[in-house]
Amino acid sequence: MDRPVSRPRRNRRTGIIRSLVRETHLTPSCLVLPLFLHEGKVDVPIAAMPGCNRLSPDGLLRSAERAFHDGVGAIVLFPAIDESLKTKLAEECYRPDGLIPKTIRALKKQLPDLIIITDVALDPYSSDGHDGLVASDGRILNDETVEVLCKQALCHAQAGADIVAPSDMMDGRVGAIRRSLDSAGYTDVSILAYTAKYASAYYGPFREALDSAPRAGDKKTYQMDPANRREAIRELRLDEAEGADMVMVKPAGPYLDVIAEIRRSTVLPVAAYQVSGEYAMIQAAAQKGWLDERSAALESLLAIRRAGADFILTYFAQKAAHWLKS
Repeated sequence: MDRPVSRPRRNRRTGIIRSLVRETHLTPSCLVLPLFLHEGKVDVPIAAMPGCNRLSPDGLLRSAERAFHDGVGAIVLFPAIDESLKTKLAEECYRPDGLIPKTIRALKKQLPDLIIITDVALDPYSSDGHDGLVASDGRILNDETVEVLCKQALCHAQAGADIVAPSDMMDGRVGAIRRSLDSAGYTDVSILAYTAKYASAYYGPFREALDSAPRAGDKKTYQMDPANRREAIRELRLDEAEGADMVMVKPAGPYLDVIAEIRRSTVLPVAAYQVSGEYAMIQAAAQKGWLDERSAALESLLAIRRAGADFILTYFAQKAAHWLKS
């Protein structure tokens, strides 16, 4: 009987050999932890996202410190804003002593080396629940929204944010924010552009966490159509030209092909956001005993890295850091 000359299994024979030839590596340093915060004095569990909470100021500082000491060097902040502060013009988003600026200053005092990324969008602050300003006829106003986003990004930079991440998907906002930051002297503040943010069904638990669902209509006129891949390259070209320092695909798992396409098409760092729905599905299956949480979570993150993401925003960040160390 002819026996095979080439035996790929030789490279799988032991754990050490598998490590030597491993093509993709997952480490705590390539993970970013999203954190939800609110003005309350206690942490409030998020039902749809087991293990995640709306954090009090003290709780957020503790969570950020634990993550940092576990090797997760960056966090991204998402605020749950009191209903009484939400308005049609979302003025709360750029108030200097608002929840996000206060939190940034506290974090920088306690953990000066922690990288702080802030979300730049209006939906947590808007009484309409949209990422942009809403006209009387229901249209999302692009250019008027960009003016507010520039104020918001500048407010975050002044408080000490390292990276601002416009997630709104308004046209031209990256260039406008870059000019606004530079003209104010914040040339070192980076922009992480949500380049390909899809109008996805996987955002539901996040909107519950922040109570930021649209009060009317949906986000399909500004977030991308899930059917489109080539359009992501068009968005990429625009963000590159406008001065983005890093680009992102959101969601991650259902859009691995888009991550790979973006990776092939740019020399900029590529991020991917493993969103709340992806997290919730793994957690739900693990609680039922249908999946092993650790194995499924790490495999999902490895797949996102393999597709081409340089770093990943994931609610598993701190757990994954523990698992990877062990």
